[in-house]
Amino acid sequence: MDYKLIRRTIIVCSLSVLAILGIVLWMNRYGGFAAEHQSTSAHVPQRGGTEGTQSDAAQGTRVPNEGEFTLNGDTRAFLRDESFWDDEPRREIAADSHAVRLSLIATSVQRDLRLQIVDADGALVTGEPFFIEVEGVGSYKDLDRDGIVYIRDLSAGDYRVSVAPIEGYHVSTSYMNVHVNDKVEYKAIPDIDLLIVSEDEIDKRIEEAQEREMSGDRDDTEHTELLTGLDMAVMGMDISSFNGEIDWEKVKEQGIGFVIIRCGYRGYTSGALVEDACFVRNISEANQAGVRVGVYFFTQAVNEVEAVEEASMVVTLCRDYRVQLPVFIDTETAARGEGRADGLDVQTRTLVLKAFCETIESAGYRAGVYASKNWFYERVDASQLTDYLTWLAEYKDKPTYEGSFQFWQYTSHGYVNGVTGRVDLNLGNLSLSNLGEVWRVDDEPEPEAEVVGEEGAQPDAVPEGGTNPENADAGGENAPENAGGEAGGNAVPPEAGT
Repeated sequence: MDYKLIRRTIIVCSLSVLAILGIVLWMNRYGGFAAEHQSTSAHVPQRGGTEGTQSDAAQGTRVPNEGEFTLNGDTRAFLRDESFWDDEPRREIAADSHAVRLSLIATSVQRDLRLQIVDADGALVTGEPFFIEVEGVGSYKDLDRDGIVYIRDLSAGDYRVSVAPIEGYHVSTSYMNVHVNDKVEYKAIPDIDLLIVSEDEIDKRIEEAQEREMSGDRDDTEHTELLTGLDMAVMGMDISSFNGEIDWEKVKEQGIGFVIIRCGYRGYTSGALVEDACFVRNISEANQAGVRVGVYFFTQAVNEVEAVEEASMVVTLCRDYRVQLPVFIDTETAARGEGRADGLDVQTRTLVLKAFCETIESAGYRAGVYASKNWFYERVDASQLTDYLTWLAEYKDKPTYEGSFQFWQYTSHGYVNGVTGRVDLNLGNLSLSNLGEVWRVDDEPEPEAEVVGEEGAQPDAVPEGGTNPENADAGGENAPENAGGEAGGNAVPPEAGT
């Protein structure tokens, strides 16, 4: 075959392909238009309707039966066909879009399980009688409708739990796997903030009927004024919402070097975890004024599990503030001795204090115990608490407690400029030996002074850490910065503010 023949063959084939493509394009354009025209002229069948008669069929248009739809060349026709969507599923989808979606948060401290029912924003869902199903154990009802179901006395191990369906809420049909711990883990519970209530949510008359019992620990030698001429001690005070609004600049000017602020308490009767109404304001303003801060929590825990809860609450409340001094657990009687924890035996109460302190220290703070002299002698086993700091309450000229202590509350009838009414006064860091044992100086070194006078003259040396023990008087600039001995380290956790 010569070259000219090959060329003619290629041209013929090319023309044939182009002709075929042209025919296809023409059919798509005009044939599709006709089909679309035919489709739009026919009735769209309605579910349960009567459209589509024999005369329609005679004209060559197939009328769909009920529940059917036709494309007739229109690939989007189903979008206009209401019968394509089943009414019942559509109603369920619409209703579900307005339902509150529920999920569970599970916590176990020791052979228990606390289940918190929360919405998509992580807030507790209250006001509903939810049922929780624990596979292999049984169903539990949220009787008080607070969004929390607490189950005690479970065997350690793995369980599957779920929320029973309830009208108005979207509940997952799958189970949630949870683990129940066999032994107490002294670690802060991350979601404890869901259990914290404000003082507006409780009856303070029965939940906060605090009346300090100091029989035998107070006499007429009690000092009620600010002490001066101190050697190694620093003046301080402790406060709560009872003290109202405070002028922190006046407090600092009067020589108060530290403050221990109540962050909360457990209700005497209900056991609710209650945040002190003035805590945020007090710690924020004390931080701003440069007054060293410690905190305390008034306990009514009846076991180690509740002690871990209390410590977890403290960690949660303090995480955004500077806490330079220890975190104390305050153990004392309720008014008339009717508190839920007043009847604890010595060993149980001591375990409560240890569980609180261990949880606090596992979060990076230094922990301590507050009690009166008689309580340290009679209500707790102080020999088991030597790993923690001691804050003693004894209202006498000189403390007679024979154990070691680092803070001394010497009166509840003191007065300080900037505080309305009576206030508790304290001394901190009472002796040189205690300074070395439990109060580590972590101040930043003071900046070097400019050389004044003869060339080459040097300023007086500043002791390592920037603190001169001889000047550690009542609130002076060189007073110790924080409590946190070699065992506990700095009381400020890594994530706290500076």
